[in-house]
Amino acid sequence: METLAAYPLLMAFLVITAGYVLGKILQFLLRVIGQRLTSRTRTDLDDRLLQAARRPALTIPVILSLLVVTALAPLPGLLHRFTVGVLATVLLFSLLRASLAAAHAVLEVLARNQDRAGIIQPRTIPLFEISAKVLLVAIAGYAFLLIWGIDPTAWLASAGVIGIAVGFAARDSLANLFSGIFIVADAPYKIGDYIVLDTGERGEVTHLGLRSTRLLTRDDIEVTIPNAIIANAKIINESGGPWEKHRIRLPVGVAYGSDLDQVVGILEGVAAEHPEVLDDPAPRVRMRAFGPSSLDFELLGWVERPVQRGKVLHELFMAVYRRFNDEGVKIPFPQRDIHIRRDLPDIVDDGGNAPEPDNGRDD
Repeated sequence: METLAAYPLLMAFLVITAGYVLGKILQFLLRVIGQRLTSRTRTDLDDRLLQAARRPALTIPVILSLLVVTALAPLPGLLHRFTVGVLATVLLFSLLRASLAAAHAVLEVLARNQDRAGIIQPRTIPLFEISAKVLLVAIAGYAFLLIWGIDPTAWLASAGVIGIAVGFAARDSLANLFSGIFIVADAPYKIGDYIVLDTGERGEVTHLGLRSTRLLTRDDIEVTIPNAIIANAKIINESGGPWEKHRIRLPVGVAYGSDLDQVVGILEGVAAEHPEVLDDPAPRVRMRAFGPSSLDFELLGWVERPVQRGKVLHELFMAVYRRFNDEGVKIPFPQRDIHIRRDLPDIVDDGGNAPEPDNGRDD
């Protein structure tokens, strides 16, 4: 080193060359040995992390060698501090870029593994990616201020005041944002589910965003509901439970005096013949009540998805009506008998004689 100190340019060249060669060696090890190790794993997370680490593997040794050269070079104080600050800033941004790429890779892998990270899903990746970016950029910004000798206290205080002002100005948007996070975490429904709100809206969930949820009704009308409202609403998830199958109920009334076993057989046969009514669970018939003018039955069956409910009920009603007509089963309907009573007013004639009462017969 004493010999090389007499030749500063040669020493700087050798140190920088050594840093560059070391960086290339690290890149070679990551590419060759790292690929051999990652090829034995089932996930591609390690491959993507190695890909993100290749650029810093070269940048770090080169920057460190330049810092060594700067420390050994007889530079003026101001120029020395400026050079060190620039080199440290370049190193900082190189690490920040690699960290952002690594965070994105981790989030994508976790989103594909729903069993371990249910809250991190493909639709929520932007939220967590933005959060990771904000956190990493904040850390990098704090380090940047320290590198250049700037006191971050005043900046942090200003950021706190600005954050409070923004929070009050955007409280509705923040409420929707946090409600969206809670909906994703609690998972009362997911995209593709049929839900019914306490306000009467029923439809398929087509979009679950951080601000709102969108439903597509059976009339092909899209309803957008802010997450802050839907998070506090009563939700009936027709696609929830142990399976997505949906029960349909078909009320039927037959006349008194009908053969009950015949009615049950007809209803069960109609359900069994329909291709979209499931065999498991098997359809069944229940007698529900003695109605005012009919014996009330109910046909219970299951369809694969809630979206099939309207179509299957329509076809079952028509099939039951046709079978009842063929089998001679009567479907009663309300009837009313009206009795008309005619009473003449008690009127006295001119002679003072009251008329005879009407006995309701025609003479």
